[in-house]
Amino acid sequence: MKKLLGVLLLALVSCAGPKSSDENKEEPTPVVMAYFVAGEHYEPEHVPVEKLTHIIYSFSNVIDGLMKFKDPETSGEKLKELVSQKFRNPDLKVMIACGGWGADGFSDMASTAENRDAFVGSTIDFIEKYQLDGVDIDWEYPAIPAAGTGAREEDKQNFTLLMKELREALDKLNGPQTLTFASAGWKRYYENIETVEVMKYADYMNVMTYDQVGATSPYTAHHTALGYITEQDLSESFISYIESRREEMAKRGYSWEPRSVEKIIDFILEKGVHAEQLVVGAAFYGRAWKGVDPKNNGLYQPNGGSHIGWVSYDQIRRDFESDPNYKRYWDTIAKAPFLYSEVDSIFVSYDDTVSVRLKTRYAIDKSLGGIMFWELGNDTKTENGLLDAIDKAVKQ
Repeated sequence: MKKLLGVLLLALVSCAGPKSSDENKEEPTPVVMAYFVAGEHYEPEHVPVEKLTHIIYSFSNVIDGLMKFKDPETSGEKLKELVSQKFRNPDLKVMIACGGWGADGFSDMASTAENRDAFVGSTIDFIEKYQLDGVDIDWEYPAIPAAGTGAREEDKQNFTLLMKELREALDKLNGPQTLTFASAGWKRYYENIETVEVMKYADYMNVMTYDQVGATSPYTAHHTALGYITEQDLSESFISYIESRREEMAKRGYSWEPRSVEKIIDFILEKGVHAEQLVVGAAFYGRAWKGVDPKNNGLYQPNGGSHIGWVSYDQIRRDFESDPNYKRYWDTIAKAPFLYSEVDSIFVSYDDTVSVRLKTRYAIDKSLGGIMFWELGNDTKTENGLLDAIDKAVKQ
């Protein structure tokens, strides 16, 4: 009998077989990147560096074709103070972001080999001066004159050359250097960069999956949704408005569709970018519209203009979430929260602790590089903030 039981157990073990390499494979640790603007919100010594893998000091600019601070004395000292905090997290990577919304000079700088060489050289000098661990290029946007910035068709190829030359120069420094760039959360942007080619040189693409609708949008919507929204999910009046403007938008060279993390990440992956190079964006700020009809609790409804074009999560928690006139709703399609006050007719789109946790888990489950956010100083300074939610999702 014992012999028979032994044979049966052996057979069961043999059928089960060894675990596959995928089962034994540990999940890669996702990056948690904070864009950081030094100022009244956080002094460097109070930055929660233990919960970050990267912190990206924002911003330097392209000035006279070179990497420079507009106010080197103030910004430079704050950056040095931030770097000094690495004693609390020796693995922390402190980087510099160059550019930002409305920052000009990229197109001219990248337009010739001589100009790129000068900029790359100044970037290396900048990194060595401040003892940094990398650079983030925030060119908004190649070949698109956003906010009146200079742009030319050749930006598409010149951006790749710039990233290639930066990579080659960074690799000559002692110790590894991280090279990233901030990309848009909408499809037209990717018509104007050599997406796969440029990723040969960048460690990560930080996809700005926020500002998916702007403060001047005539309809309320989610500005930083995770879920895959389609036009059929919008209100009938919103759809009619879009249809009425298609011809005009086509003449200007673009079209509009609902945007989200899932939609743009799937789009970029289909282009051939490696999943582990993509970092999704969370918003530590929201947008609010006034004069919003109560239909559908204010979602996808016409509005009377911007109530607050930009509002920090700290203020949202303090002034809106705590106000009994405002009710929080959850959109299961967008996988995003919103607030609406029928008393005040105000609608607020934002990320909260639930949505940033879902974004973080989405990045992990899809084997993406991780999550980043704009910007650290906007988080609440009380317990259970947005970074806390991200940190818990990473560690669960």
